[in-house]
Amino acid sequence: MTSWAGAWTSGDGRYEADGETGRVFPLASVTKLLFAYAMLIAVEEGSVALDEPAGPQGSTVAHLLSHSSGLAPEATSPGGPVFAPVGARRIYSNQGFEVLGQVLATNTNMTPAEYLRLAVFEPLAMDDSSLDGSPAHGGLSTVADLVAFCRELLAPTLIDPTTLQRARAPFLPELGGVLPGFGRQDPNPWGLGFEIRAGKHPHWTGTTNSPMTYGHFGASGTFLWVDPDRSLASVVLTDRRFGPWAAEAWPPLCDFVLAVHGSQPGG
Repeated sequence: MTSWAGAWTSGDGRYEADGETGRVFPLASVTKLLFAYAMLIAVEEGSVALDEPAGPQGSTVAHLLSHSSGLAPEATSPGGPVFAPVGARRIYSNQGFEVLGQVLATNTNMTPAEYLRLAVFEPLAMDDSSLDGSPAHGGLSTVADLVAFCRELLAPTLIDPTTLQRARAPFLPELGGVLPGFGRQDPNPWGLGFEIRAGKHPHWTGTTNSPMTYGHFGASGTFLWVDPDRSLASVVLTDRRFGPWAAEAWPPLCDFVLAVHGSQPGG
């Protein structure tokens, strides 16, 4: 039997949750949202720069965050570590986030897990969250903790709102590429760690999510999105590996949340 927990929260403080909201689930690639936010904090404190060289020749921290560095999906991928020239196409890369972890460790003298705990988890009282291994997919958390993170994304306190606006805007917006699980997208816009819904089809969010919606899903059957036009966020955690069931179930679930709890875009 699948274990699960889910919640929605709004910018005005409304909140509802169901399932095993205090259970710790593996986040898989939803981890990238948390680690990207830690990187934005590091940028604001001056430990890291978005234009700092990192990864392949010509690549920067911003290229790695937006999966536009040309790095292969995994360090062990056939054909070597680089699949394409920097900025040529969107290649979803766990390897890229692991390089970012190395950059953060070098620049701060802290492991990614330590920095994430001090910069994000402790200030947001995410007491049951941790990073165990890769900053690309090693996160562990609860729905209760991730609601706190959603509220931070709806109304930033740890970074300047303009920094978040930059991070959730497309970086090299014209790039095409494969959205894992949903096929080729042209274009395939991505922000600095945040996947952007835009006009993608098919997609894991709802048909009524605004194009400005950003977030991530994970292979462990997890997702988190924020719709800034509706001032609404939603998170679902499960222990059932992502597959056709999720691609079928998640969009109508997201549409239901928006229909019942979301204001009209711009409202």
